[in-house]
Amino acid sequence: MKENPLPFNWPYMTGKELYYIAEAHFNGRLAGDGPFTKYCHMWLEKRTGCSKALLTHSCTAALEMAALLLDIQPGDEIIMPSYTFVSTANAFVLRGGVPVFVDIREDTLNLDERLIEAAITPRTKAIVPVHYAGVACEMDTIMAIARRHGLKVIEDAAQGVMGSYKGRALGGIGDLGAYSFHETKNVISGEGGALLVNNSELALRAEIIREKGTDRSRFFRGEVDKYTWQEVGSSFLPGELIAAFLWAQLEEADKITQQRLANWRCYHDMLELLERNGILRRPIVPTDCQQNAHMYYVLLPSGINRQAVLDEFRRNDISAVFHYVPLHSSPAGRRYGRVHGNLAVTNSISEKLIRLPLWVGLTEVQQSRVVAVLTKALHHSDGNSAGAV
Repeated sequence: MKENPLPFNWPYMTGKELYYIAEAHFNGRLAGDGPFTKYCHMWLEKRTGCSKALLTHSCTAALEMAALLLDIQPGDEIIMPSYTFVSTANAFVLRGGVPVFVDIREDTLNLDERLIEAAITPRTKAIVPVHYAGVACEMDTIMAIARRHGLKVIEDAAQGVMGSYKGRALGGIGDLGAYSFHETKNVISGEGGALLVNNSELALRAEIIREKGTDRSRFFRGEVDKYTWQEVGSSFLPGELIAAFLWAQLEEADKITQQRLANWRCYHDMLELLERNGILRRPIVPTDCQQNAHMYYVLLPSGINRQAVLDEFRRNDISAVFHYVPLHSSPAGRRYGRVHGNLAVTNSISEKLIRLPLWVGLTEVQQSRVVAVLTKALHHSDGNSAGAV
């Protein structure tokens, strides 16, 4: 008998989302910055320690706000990994900035902090570490490099909500941080994001840029008698219905994280033997990093045909996927960015990685099914089933 399809992701709802949306409607507040937005702001500020949290309509919007706050000009260089989502680079390219792609670490797949300093030039303006899979970059080293060279640090913590580094919340360490609440993330609002302003000197400008370049927020607080156009900006805030949905999620963020961590550990235990036999490599989480179980991925050994493995999952109605095509190899990446050094790890990892289904409600039986299909695929794929990972 054919088994039910197993999706890669299934958005989790706490049960309060629609009630809070109805409450927002009953209160007559549908535009942005209503009561639910304020609840979310307070929660984010308390949990991350940032000076100011500002909800945005996406993580992309938060990154674009960061580029405006840093006054990125044509030709300014921004150091970042190539193994990331397009928004990491696009936000700065929109301002004329030049992404400088640096290789990633073999263990965490994060920006290799040992390679950053050599990539700095007189045009360098900022460093953008991306916390891949909710596992922290080596932030102490990155922040020290930034201080030595007078650079700003923008954490792309799209995958990092509820993750931490040495007890500090991801997104709350650099000058600025960006979160995503897209439906594929741990804590969701369908679409949505947040900018975390950790450098208090940037807080007022962040408010102005988010509100179309006006001091409208100050007007509503009674700090000015009218609001006017102050500088360049755009409409980056989400509607109150998005914030109402998100508030239901934030209230249960700890519970959501623990449930995902349980699923993550289940995969990790089930796949231990395959790793010991050299058939794949499991994720590595350094001891200083408290991850959030955003994803569970495996790295295939050399000689394994990844597409054949993905085809086997598809034949068994399981949705497993690869991840990023490195930005430096994309048409836009070649046009707008430049590569520093040899991106050998990025190129290798991008061809070996498979993401497994992971979502709140995934059962151990379902996870066993995923692992069984993966094991079968690895043993029947083209090439030797063991080799360098």
